[in-house]
Amino acid sequence: MLDPEAVIRWLDLSGVFFNAILGGVVAREHRLDPIGFAVLAVLSGLGGGIIRDTLLQAGPPVAFTDNAYVFTALVGAAIAFSIRLEGRAWDRAYPPIDALALGVWAVVGAQKTLAVGLGPLAAIILGMVTAVGGGFVRDMVLRRIPTILGGSTLYATCALAAAGVAVLLTGLGLSTLASFVATAVGAGLCLLARYRGWVLPAGTGWRPPRPSFRRILPRRKKS
Repeated sequence: MLDPEAVIRWLDLSGVFFNAILGGVVAREHRLDPIGFAVLAVLSGLGGGIIRDTLLQAGPPVAFTDNAYVFTALVGAAIAFSIRLEGRAWDRAYPPIDALALGVWAVVGAQKTLAVGLGPLAAIILGMVTAVGGGFVRDMVLRRIPTILGGSTLYATCALAAAGVAVLLTGLGLSTLASFVATAVGAGLCLLARYRGWVLPAGTGWRPPRPSFRRILPRRKKS
């Protein structure tokens, strides 16, 4: 039988790897040097987990206690630096990689939160933070509006859905099954939103109608 902790760790590391590559792709877009590649890869790959572990206050962030995390992020940076990930092949590969990383981290964040004794709501929130935190920090460093704040297809919403499924199934005692099912839900919803163009509505800026006195004042009779 699979060890739930081992499953979570390998899912976590796979999320680090995929997001580190995505961070390296962004570094190439901005023509950064190798240090820039490494920094953006580490931020993208480890930022969400560091935020989560800091908020959980259950010891030092795992990225600082397990060398495999930083090593995995640097490997992703090296791949993105050495290989030009662009063109038609990359355009087809990017959405599944991004969606899978989102689903993986939402699940890992939710299950780690439940493991320290916090409730379902906290688990769902920190699952989302784990999934989108690294990209949020990366975009802030590059001084651009984070994509999760609007203007793109559903992303944080997909992380919330994945975390919610993980919490539900984990609460039923199906933690190992939850890891795979919730990851599939988050990734599948993210891909579907991308291909169907699903977005959340922007602010409508509704204002109450101004009163019109023309309806109240009597009309003047023509002489």
